[in-house]
Amino acid sequence: MMPVAALDCGTNSTRLLVLDDDGRTLERRMVITRLGQGVDATGILRGDAIERTLEVLRGYREVMEHHGVAAARLAATSAARDASNGTAFLEAASAASGVRAELLSGEEEGRLSFSGATSDFAGPLDKVVVVDIGGGSTELVTCDDDEVAAHSMQVGCVRVTERAMPGDPPTREQLDAAASMVDEAIDRAFEQLSSLAVPDSERQVLGLAGTVSTLAMVDLGLADYDEEKVHHHWLSIEAIRSLRDALAAETVEDRRRRPGMVPGREDVIVAGAVVLERVVVRLGATGCLTSEHDILDGLAQSVLAR
Repeated sequence: MMPVAALDCGTNSTRLLVLDDDGRTLERRMVITRLGQGVDATGILRGDAIERTLEVLRGYREVMEHHGVAAARLAATSAARDASNGTAFLEAASAASGVRAELLSGEEEGRLSFSGATSDFAGPLDKVVVVDIGGGSTELVTCDDDEVAAHSMQVGCVRVTERAMPGDPPTREQLDAAASMVDEAIDRAFEQLSSLAVPDSERQVLGLAGTVSTLAMVDLGLADYDEEKVHHHWLSIEAIRSLRDALAAETVEDRRRRPGMVPGREDVIVAGAVVLERVVVRLGATGCLTSEHDILDGLAQSVLAR
């Protein structure tokens, strides 16, 4: 058996995971490429954003060749879904990486995120809600009687920042506008996933992706990333609100100097915190459990399963 790989071209970051045939991690990499820069306003992937992403994919191809990867999946998500030139990007990404690029629907993205996030979760899944906060979208995912249901909301840390929070730091009015934007998206999600509409303090929210990981690192004050400390770190609703308010009061430059702030996320982390806070509150949960296992793990597991 040979190693397998998964690649994720998201709105904000481009990531790689390489597993051996026993499912052990050989490589896990992430680069902020901001593929979705300006897509919400223009509906087009910018040339410089595409080139940043392709450059990273070329590097990931070398990493996969070094490990002798036998099979891989490359998935593109919200930014490519929303862009009129998304198909052209998929073709270029396939050529750069050597892996056929797939465009995932929001529902497919949610199901893969749920698979990855719950792979090492010991509790019952009927109370779990996976919240995957990306740059352009946020997926809410549940499981009932082994049936996984997902809804993709058109709110993410990049989209909300660009649309509602241009200030540095944001004004109170901008923060309120961002919260309203998220609440409207949650209302639509509750229409699709009606079981979530009733608040439940017993719900276990698993928060995924860069926003949640960065908030956990800032909460822990970690100068250097430590997966063992970040994975399954508990963020209470009080901690989420405190982090949101403290970060919103700072400039981008101030946030950049904070221990735990992941470079490239300082300008969108407040919007991500707004999304997380509104989702946790509306679900009636007491907080969020950080998961470092997400869509990338779900993709890699699907390759191993083949």
